[in-house]
Amino acid sequence: MKVDQFESIFRAAAKEPYQYQRVEFARVLVITDLEGESAQTFIGDAKSFLGLLGDTVNWSVLEDSDFSGVESLLDKVKEANPDLIVTYRNLRSDAWKWPYTLGEHLDVLTQIADAPVLVAPHPSAGRASGHSMQTTNLVMAVTDHLTGDHRLVNVAARLTSPDGSLLLAHIEDEQTFDRYIKTISKIGSIETESAKETIGRQLLKEPSDYIQSCGDVLKENALTITVQSHVGMGHHLAEYRRLMKEKQIDLLVMNTKDEDQLAMHGLAYPLAVGLREIPLLLL
Repeated sequence: MKVDQFESIFRAAAKEPYQYQRVEFARVLVITDLEGESAQTFIGDAKSFLGLLGDTVNWSVLEDSDFSGVESLLDKVKEANPDLIVTYRNLRSDAWKWPYTLGEHLDVLTQIADAPVLVAPHPSAGRASGHSMQTTNLVMAVTDHLTGDHRLVNVAARLTSPDGSLLLAHIEDEQTFDRYIKTISKIGSIETESAKETIGRQLLKEPSDYIQSCGDVLKENALTITVQSHVGMGHHLAEYRRLMKEKQIDLLVMNTKDEDQLAMHGLAYPLAVGLREIPLLLL
């Protein structure tokens, strides 16, 4: 056996276990462009939906008259310094009529605000699922690189109701994988079918092992939630949409910030725009 084969074995055996840390949301800011009774209804729905955070949460509200534009909104958010922001897609915009954008206020807010942003379906759109903003009995966390993403799992676990379920999903992009295998097939020294099987198996093994460690560690920390796993290959948007409908997901949690660019993370944006029926938590 060659030296590089030994190295590969040790690398494959090295596992990064999940590290649990309880997340606290002491200050929650609700942002709405509604006024009066309509605003109070949304605020009440938000408080009910996040009831699992407890009675000690400090709630604050920005209504339509409290900010005049994106810059004003960002100043108000900075002043409030929340741990969590709650609003809805297409804030201060009528673009909720079309499935192409989150709206400029939300696009900027999700990239600049330090706090996670919980994005509810637009109150006027009529597209929310029947169980939207009701409970967090089934929360799904998704990423294109789940292994080692402790913060994502910790936040998703914190927002999963006691005795509820946390579905950790990792989908490898099948088109990208096939493109790499096609390239490998042009290298005569590499046996293509063996490489395809071995690489594919390893790609799915790492997130599977990590999810197993998540379940074990959460149980050790006395959390009464069940961890479910979904690891596979396919088309990201189609597969996550299928899971959302099949499992009746209550809340979808995902990363949106990308250190290498100013815009929203590549996987997150089409998911955030396309999955309009349930609340999304954008980290």
